[in-house]
Amino acid sequence: MMTLWRQLRRQGVLGLNARNGEFILPTNDRRHYPLVDDKLRTKALASQAGMPVPELYGVIETEHDIGRLGVMLEPYETFVIKPAQGSGGDGIIVVVGRTRRRELTFRQVSGALITLADLQHHVSNMLNGQFSLGGHPDRAMVEYCVGFDPVFENISHEGVPDIRVIVYRGVPVMAMVRLPTRQSGGKANLHQGAVGAGVDMPTGRTLSGVIGNEVIDEHPDTGMPIAGIAVPQWDVILASSARAADITGLGYLGVDMVLDRKHGPLMLELNARPGLNIQLANRRGLRLRLEQVDRALAGRGDVTARVAFAREHFAHEPQG
Repeated sequence: MMTLWRQLRRQGVLGLNARNGEFILPTNDRRHYPLVDDKLRTKALASQAGMPVPELYGVIETEHDIGRLGVMLEPYETFVIKPAQGSGGDGIIVVVGRTRRRELTFRQVSGALITLADLQHHVSNMLNGQFSLGGHPDRAMVEYCVGFDPVFENISHEGVPDIRVIVYRGVPVMAMVRLPTRQSGGKANLHQGAVGAGVDMPTGRTLSGVIGNEVIDEHPDTGMPIAGIAVPQWDVILASSARAADITGLGYLGVDMVLDRKHGPLMLELNARPGLNIQLANRRGLRLRLEQVDRALAGRGDVTARVAFAREHFAHEPQG
């Protein structure tokens, strides 16, 4: 553990206070935060800009609306219900099928069954702010359930892997793939035990991974190697991440995307305060890359120029 952190310090590891004071505070105007803290606003903003997002099936805004949840869900075998202002994957329910026993039940991605009454109760908790940032009253979103690209099938357990890209002044500076595990309950959440695998910026190929602070070469549930997998449509992912900075006005943000087997890259959500575990996943610090963008004024170019800068300068070269 200490050896890893020494390596990261030599590579310009960025701490929380430095991230906030030196990079987020000067570049993220707080008036833009609601655009990313509310997933409904983010989805609308991205859609207006022509950026693909999972289809929105419906929104539950009041307790009265909960009574029509069954009718809203009737056309869909699979769907996701999530709080509009949630964070860290809390409160999200992923349904992959339905069955009828004594009453209508839905099968979750974990295999567990949940009744319509249970779903309604869960949505009520969402509206009351149980899963929202700051515990504020919230809305519940019902949207398309991503069918993830089979490229990650051998290094994922149950859930949908996603791709996190850190963007600074419009330049994609670091990325990782988050891979669900049994420990994480099928969620792509590093704090719950998912694998974080760094991605080489020029090639879009995965590196080895981490769980917590432990470096691993194989997925803990499948035993398959993590490194060397080419992320499909990497060009699109980098360009979409760079565009996300333009549509939000944020200088420092995290862009979360998924690869759908039918629709390709879809933007899931944006984060104005993305975590720093991505440094562990890449075994590289963020500071040197952020400072390089500042020195080169790289954020002043168009999307194509910014992506080209990232590809040219942020290769994952072997450490000496």
